[in-house]
Amino acid sequence: MTDAAAPITSVVIVGGGTAGWMVAAAAARYLDDGRRTITLVESDAIGTVGVGEATIPPILQFNALLGIDEAEFVAATGATFKLGIEFVDWAAKGDRYLHPFGTIGRDFEGVAFHQHWLKHRRHHGTGDFERFSMSGQAARAHRFAPAPADPRTPASQLAHAYHFDAGLYARFLRGRAEAQGVKRIEGRVAQVERDGESGFVDALLLDNGTRVEGELFIDCSGFRSLLLGETMGVGYRDWSHWLPCDRAIAVPSARTEPLFPYTRATARDAGWQWRIPLQHRTGNGHVYSSGFTDDATAEAVLLANLDGAPTADPRRISFTAGVREKLWEKNVVALGLSGGFIEPLESTSIHLIQTGISKLFWLFPDTRFAEVERREYNRLMTEQFDYIRDFIVLHYKATTRSDTPFWRYVRDMAIPDTLAHKIELFREKGRILRYDHDLFEVPSWVSVMFGQGIVPVGHDAVADSLDDARVNDAMQRMAAAYADLAQRMPAHSDYVARTAPMRAG
Repeated sequence: MTDAAAPITSVVIVGGGTAGWMVAAAAARYLDDGRRTITLVESDAIGTVGVGEATIPPILQFNALLGIDEAEFVAATGATFKLGIEFVDWAAKGDRYLHPFGTIGRDFEGVAFHQHWLKHRRHHGTGDFERFSMSGQAARAHRFAPAPADPRTPASQLAHAYHFDAGLYARFLRGRAEAQGVKRIEGRVAQVERDGESGFVDALLLDNGTRVEGELFIDCSGFRSLLLGETMGVGYRDWSHWLPCDRAIAVPSARTEPLFPYTRATARDAGWQWRIPLQHRTGNGHVYSSGFTDDATAEAVLLANLDGAPTADPRRISFTAGVREKLWEKNVVALGLSGGFIEPLESTSIHLIQTGISKLFWLFPDTRFAEVERREYNRLMTEQFDYIRDFIVLHYKATTRSDTPFWRYVRDMAIPDTLAHKIELFREKGRILRYDHDLFEVPSWVSVMFGQGIVPVGHDAVADSLDDARVNDAMQRMAAAYADLAQRMPAHSDYVARTAPMRAG
């Protein structure tokens, strides 16, 4: 670090995997000024977690900014399309609902659509809230097509993300990054050299004797958090009292039909099970709390509930839900698991990497590493973790289940004040309080609130100013149009096979 403002000339990324190669590919496109070097250090001997194979719609923006062609990406990663997430047995045993992507319904006279649904939900023919989602209707029909540009068609309300093989995504990004000048160095970090006065990281000493100097270091070392946690000593905010799941077992299985255009999360006795359909296989996993079940039982539950035959041995992962007290300390920025982890219930892990990259680039420092830039980055990223935490906790807290000790615990546990206030406000008249930079928009909060059984006692009084007959008629025509368009879309499996079949090898 120097007192004079000089551009950063060397960026060192510690660790590959999804986080490391996402930032490497982005840096190669946006930070390479012809003088700045971008180096990634990783060891083939260190495995990656690689369970995050589902995403949310903002991933499209990241890929677009990197100039990635969708068909090329889908074919290279074995990807399928995702229109939402289905939750089974969460509010109560036997219940299921969909959290669909995109907008839901259309506002009438400036009044949010869900307020009209609240008022008219008991009217004959109104039906489930899900009927009024274009993405929801297509998902239930196992159909897919991208949203057209014409805003006049209901199909424009479609929004999608992807299911993909995280290992193949990292490989795909690595190819792009190296082609654009990123230098990869093989080796395991044996020692971290720091400046005795400032405490900044100066260099990494690898186990093969290589010394890697840098000015900005990006920690993508996974749960170990080699630089931010171990070297810088940044503490960890443990959220296990709100998110008690601390284990996961992952196993792939054979592909089955139909090819769902959505992720499925099925509640189990001490956690939940994911199902993620890819072109070449199905990703499965069981996220659970070791305080309420043991590893052998959890694995047996997972294997007993696969839709297809397992194609590899199960892998076990341990974690603690939470986030580092800072994501940027001195000249070290953490991305991915090294900075924090929130279980993958709403597929937010890759989005948090993407968010961290965009905010780092916006606040990219010079060699002074100004305190105001670091402080702002930490504020923005901590808020993002907090907002997502509340959204995940909502799924557990808003349950009527009492059939196992785990579900009784999460039903009765104290929750963050921010979430308690949001639930209380919604229970009155369906109002959603969104904070600055909150990832999930009103339709997402409303879908999960309704899906988890939180139905307000009233509705927005402004909805009473509209003619009930006209509103009911418009709602019926709207739902019918969504259903009709969904049925005219191609089957999801046909669309994938026709536009971006997975490449062999």
